[in-house]
Amino acid sequence: MAVGIGIDTGGTYTDAVIYDFDKKEVLAKGKALTTKENLETGIGNALDMLPYDLIKQAEVLSLSTTLATNACVENKGGRAKVVLVGTSDKVLASIDAETVYGLKPEDVLCLDTYSSFDGKITGNPDWDQVIEEHHEWFSDAQALAVSAVNAMKNGAVCEKSAKEKLVSKYKVPFVMAYELASELNVMERGATALLNAKLLPTIEEFMQSVKSALEARELNVKAMIVRSDGSLMSDEMALLHPVKTILSGPATSIIGGRGLTGCKDCLIVDMGGTTTDVSIVQKGEPAMADGIRIGGYRTQIKGVFIDTFGLGGDSRITVEDNRLLLNTRRVTPLCVASKTYPDIKNQLQSLLDSSKLSTLPVYEFLYLVKKPSLSDSYRDYEIELIHKLENGPLMLGGAELDVYNLKCERLEDEGVIMRCGLTPTDIMHIKGDFNLFDKGASVLAASYLLRLLPRYNDIIQLCDAVYDLVSRKLYENIVRILLVNKYPGRYEKGIDGQLLSLIRDSYDDCSGFFSYYFRTNAVLVGVGAPIHIFLPRAAEKLGTDFIIPPHSEVANAVGAIIADIDVEVKVNISPIHTAAGISGYTVYAEGESAGFDTLEESMKFAETLGRKLASAKARRRGALGEINFRLEINPKTGFTKEGEAIDLGTAVIARASGRL
Repeated sequence: MAVGIGIDTGGTYTDAVIYDFDKKEVLAKGKALTTKENLETGIGNALDMLPYDLIKQAEVLSLSTTLATNACVENKGGRAKVVLVGTSDKVLASIDAETVYGLKPEDVLCLDTYSSFDGKITGNPDWDQVIEEHHEWFSDAQALAVSAVNAMKNGAVCEKSAKEKLVSKYKVPFVMAYELASELNVMERGATALLNAKLLPTIEEFMQSVKSALEARELNVKAMIVRSDGSLMSDEMALLHPVKTILSGPATSIIGGRGLTGCKDCLIVDMGGTTTDVSIVQKGEPAMADGIRIGGYRTQIKGVFIDTFGLGGDSRITVEDNRLLLNTRRVTPLCVASKTYPDIKNQLQSLLDSSKLSTLPVYEFLYLVKKPSLSDSYRDYEIELIHKLENGPLMLGGAELDVYNLKCERLEDEGVIMRCGLTPTDIMHIKGDFNLFDKGASVLAASYLLRLLPRYNDIIQLCDAVYDLVSRKLYENIVRILLVNKYPGRYEKGIDGQLLSLIRDSYDDCSGFFSYYFRTNAVLVGVGAPIHIFLPRAAEKLGTDFIIPPHSEVANAVGAIIADIDVEVKVNISPIHTAAGISGYTVYAEGESAGFDTLEESMKFAETLGRKLASAKARRRGALGEINFRLEINPKTGFTKEGEAIDLGTAVIARASGRL
């Protein structure tokens, strides 16, 4: 019997399964809370729910996680900065690089040097002078990255020299864009490298936690991790390229949902604690995206098409203008926090006993997740708040915190402290749909909200309103995703406010003189722990069927273990145009480049290079035995106003697949 372990660590839960590869079935499963203050605990708890005799037989461990996804959505991660070589602040401002690419001015240093488009001339900065002029800016970073114009055509000369100088000076992790992104757009490459640098501590903590959990149970098994495109890579590669895991969890929800149902035309709807991920499967194949956009970043990372939006069991419920709202940011449910910190109920009871009413979230709490290792990088008021939280959670409406002058955004963004609040998970406990944690804290917080919202007669009516909010937001986003998928050109820049308003209104029963509906024939496949509560209503509104498959609550862990190794390398052949015609060709891919006189020579070299790079990648990811290759040739042709054809280059796509 060939056995493997699949583990998925999400923002709220860590799931584990034992999978029989011969029978293609789940033998055992476990679900435990993700312990963000110490990931090893949650991973170990999930593993301990599996029969130990089966675990010892495992030949491979495959991982997936939404930690990187959630870090992007919640704007969390390490403090990283990127150097863009060959552009200027003026250019960034003119293209609104912060909005389009996620490149915030404070995170970017532009060095406007000259390099030729063919890559033969490189404007390599004087890095000693750069360090002298910008030492303070560099010193504040926990990780650095660099992206240079035309690096893909010249062997990334500037990026490599930047690493040599900056690493020797600042001793921090360093990311070169050419190792991650193969296209020429320096802004996208820069955003990709910057995001990779920000995510380094997130994945390092995760992989170390997995290693520690395995060692504690005397398990010696090779660990793999699922990439954003649904294929596997080694744990060593994941530590260097965490940006390639930003859709790891969502990718395994597709693999798991498809594997558990066999559905050929469907929408996979995966609701977790922090986000909901929707993907499209047509004729058995998931839709793919060439460049993932997430959390404001526009990257060159290829992955499955996933639309990720902030909606989950741990979404923050707030009150604004006498209305209930669902915030996209995740908070720890009060029922969960109260189980660890029972005094939370006492503080909530004191708030209820008082006559205090405030539109501010005075019923929410802050607690310390971890003490920062470098306290001198924080301001005095941040250090003071950390000290206050060392003895346990504090309520925002309590005597020890000044809710009106509380400055804790950076500490929350960096995961030093966490907020506790009322969430759909709390509401599920009140309604009896979920009973794992402390319902009492949820009831107390909901009772306080009732005072602010006199339109609701009792707690149950309030709970029903929250359920309706979740189902409504789920429906609205599914409709939006289907519209963009059907009309990509029309809605390339998003859906405007008027259409969004129509989508919102369509959720309600329109049985009058005029009504309109949005419909789909795609089956909605629900995975994730809370999805069974909210998906039926959304499916009903869309006039379609839904499936909640067996083991749906651990579908991502199933997807992780049934994933395989599949790599792709793109080799570009770029013609050198002159007034006399094409004078030669530049072939480049992943830091390697060469020049040739003829297209025939270029094509032969490109195919050889593609096979070599793809094979090496597959081996690095853990492929054993025979490697299967597929080559795809994609020439690009443009036309002048007179109709004359222009060679815009050729892309040679080399794909290699193998088994663990």
